[in-house]
This record gives sequence, structure tokens and C-alpha cells, in this order.
Amino acid sequence: MQQEEQVIEEEIAGPLKIEVLESHGLNSTDISKLKEAGYFTVEAVAFTPKKQLLTIKGVSEAKAEKILVEASKLVPLGFTTATDYHQRRAEMITISTGSKSLDQLLGGGIETGGITEIFGEFRTGKTQLCHTLAVICQLPTDMGGADGKCMYIDTEGTFRPERLLAVAERYGMNGEEVLENVAVARAYNSDHQLKLLASAAAMMSETRFAMLIVDSATALYRTDYSGRGELSARQVHLAGFLRMLMRLCDEFGVACVITNQVVAQVDGASMFQADPKKPIGGNIMAHASTTRLYLRKGRGETRICKIYDSPCLPESEAVFAINADGIGDAKE
Repeated sequence: MQQEEQVIEEEIAGPLKIEVLESHGLNSTDISKLKEAGYFTVEAVAFTPKKQLLTIKGVSEAKAEKILVEASKLVPLGFTTATDYHQRRAEMITISTGSKSLDQLLGGGIETGGITEIFGEFRTGKTQLCHTLAVICQLPTDMGGADGKCMYIDTEGTFRPERLLAVAERYGMNGEEVLENVAVARAYNSDHQLKLLASAAAMMSETRFAMLIVDSATALYRTDYSGRGELSARQVHLAGFLRMLMRLCDEFGVACVITNQVVAQVDGASMFQADPKKPIGGNIMAHASTTRLYLRKGRGETRICKIYDSPCLPESEAVFAINADGIGDAKE
């Protein structure tokens, strides 16, 4: 009885640790095999297709079936009413961007439990927005934060801790603590980028993270795969990466922010378009992102953010500025 109460308590607090399955007929060897493969919570196992579990060394068909059956007993995977879903959405935390006009455009800020994609040319403020969010997510919820740590995967070598200190100063936060709460990793190729998500899952199962930033999600794919011949392989790999990001959002309720680069359209149709730039990654990228934001340059330090795609927000624009202390409102 006490054990059941403990499980219920943990469920309220967050995802269930994989060790819970030990009391449901799995031995410690199976648990360590699952951990080695990057599964640290019961949710992670429940969300995984059977054929993926079969790729783990030493997991037979019967064992995979048993693992999934036990995991599905602990994780609700059935239907629920729209009322319950609406209630959960009402309790959802949004993280402020540092600019009131941008927060208003996004209906409160960056939403947790989904992927927000930010794309635009160079110098449009994508990385600056990421640095500002890395600090704001550590603030208490009543100040527009999410009271958790931040994980930052840097693929372009553009992470600068001094930018975090400038934003921390603006909010009166302790600079050392802010830097201590940001876990940074530099990804060197697309395979490494995917492996880092497995380490991210391990860290998230231990401590509370509020945000995962990947800046940029597609830069390494552009160089690792070239030409039409490798396009299919690139898209499959990218889809795997985005699927894993989505799993982390569902599992831990983190806000996931990814940046994306643009490509200029050079076909005949581009002559008739005012802005012939489109995000790279194709339809796979488009379908994986919950909200897509398009940034472009304005006058001076101002930038314009447009909602390119969202399941619930109207297509509109907001103007914000890049200041010395991060993202803020544009001065009139």
C-alpha cells in the first residue's frame, strides 16, 4: 500500500522513474539494459514502438511485450475527455520571452510541452532570443519563468555565457547561480546531436529542467548530408531527432525551442514572392514543430516576429528589440 502511495506521489511530481518497473516483474538487468539504451522513465518506454525495443541487446520479443504491457499499466495511454484536456492546458506554464509585445503575440509566451521553432536569416535575433529564454526559464512562475534549469545544445559555436550574465543582471538574479543552472553541450555532428538527447533524458530524470534549446537544429544536417542523393537519409535522421525531442516534451513537460536556418528559393515562382526565403528541413520539420516563428530584420535594433504556423494562434506580427540585456520591447 505504502509503495503504491509512493508511486502516486511520484506521478504527481513528474515522470515515473524506470526503477518502478522492478516492482512489476522486471529484473534489475532488464532495467539497466533499458537505461543503457536511453530509457530512464516509464513514460519513455510506454511511448516507444515495440520494434525499437527489440533493437536493445538481450531484449527478446516476449520480453519487449512484457515491458510494454507493464509500462502501459502505469502510464495512461487511453482516451480522455476534452474537459480534462482543457483543464490540463489551463494549468500549462508559458515562459516569457522578455518582450511584452512578443508574449502577447504568443498568447503568454513559449509554451511548455511542445516544440517551438524559430527561423530566419542570420542577424535576426534567433540566438539572442535563445540566450534570453535560458535565463528567464529559471525565474519563478509568477515572474514569467518556469522555475527550472535550462539545457542548451549548441551546434554552431555561438553560445556566450556573458550574454546570460547580462540578462541575469536585468532581472536581479545571481549570475553564478544562473550559469550553474544551464547545462551546455556542443554538438559536432548530426549523430552526436542525437546522442546528446539520450544524455539529456538521463539528466532530466534526475533534476527538474524547464527548457531545452537546440541552436541550431539543422546546421549540422546541412553539412553532414549533401546533394539530392543523401536527402532521404538526411530527412529520416532529422525525423528521428525531432521525434526524440517530442518524446522529451511529452515525458518531462519541458519547453523545447529549436532554431532553424533559411534557404533562398531560386525557382521561377520566387520572382512573384515578396520574401523568397523558406525554412530548411522540409515537411518533416514543419510537421514536427508545434509553433513556428519567422524572424526578420526591422529598423536598427528592432526585429519582426511573425507566427508562421500554430495550432491555436492567429497569423500576426509583433515588433521586439535586441538590447544589451537581451530581448525587450522596441522603443517608440
